[in-house]
Amino acid sequence: MHFNCINYLNLIFVFILLLRIKLKGVYKTEDNATLTTAGESEQNRLQALLAYKILDTPAEREFDDLAALAAYICDTPIALITLLTEDRQWFKARIGISAPETPRCHSFCQYAIEKADILEIPDALQDIRFFQNPFVLGEPNIRFYAGSPLVNADGYKLGTLCVIDKFPRELSESQKMALGSLANQVVAHLELRLKIRQLEAENSNLQAQVKN
Repeated sequence: MHFNCINYLNLIFVFILLLRIKLKGVYKTEDNATLTTAGESEQNRLQALLAYKILDTPAEREFDDLAALAAYICDTPIALITLLTEDRQWFKARIGISAPETPRCHSFCQYAIEKADILEIPDALQDIRFFQNPFVLGEPNIRFYAGSPLVNADGYKLGTLCVIDKFPRELSESQKMALGSLANQVVAHLELRLKIRQLEAENSNLQAQVKN
């Protein structure tokens, strides 16, 4: 009887062990699938951004005006139109900051493009994601941040329109609405810029065909 009980317990142990191995394999497969999907989505986002051919282009008044208007409405000393590449955030327009870009790993905007709406950080020193950030501990001494994603027609988040302050604070609901509306205008200018370039290319092709 004792021998049978031991055999029975051994069978249960083996069954549990095999079940754990199987489940581990399932979870690992699911995790890999999630990572693959996330990686593909980021690659598609980067391809969409590159299609606009706007990275490292000179300042343009339309974008500068939108950044200045965001700073004015939100009453902040800093406003940026940021575009996020694989390893940096580049500023198409900047108010209150001289640097043309910063590493993506230190950016607040990398978190903003993960949200459907505005990301607001009332006090960066109280946020576990940012309290040791070099741009919080040093210049420009970020304490407050609010960023609205720049979402194109295909749903890709190219970057943000963001406002920054050196003191803790929060935006009013009307300021948040205005920031979101201005972000939409940034995207509209990007789309218009892309469309003009496409039309110019088509016109050049037609002229070449006529000459031939």
